Amino acid sequence: MPPLVKILLITGLSLTALGLVLWMGGRWFGWLGKLPGDIRIENDNNGFYFPITTCIVISVVLSLIAALVRKFG
Repeated sequence: MPPLVKILLITGLSLTALGLVLWMGGRWFGWLGKLPGDIRIENDNNGFYFPITTCIVISVVLSLIAALVRKFG
């Protein structure tokens, strides 16, 4: 299989998997975005939310997936 086809196939499957995870996120990953360390400031008129802990968890998971793809791909 040519390298470009392999890259496109992996990218397409990864985006499909990510889309399914985000679509089903409310059911399976209800905790995502509500972790300790996520910053949430709410007033009567406005609010601010920055999911810093969630960003770190997603970054670690994506780094592990990238390392596995590099090792076995």
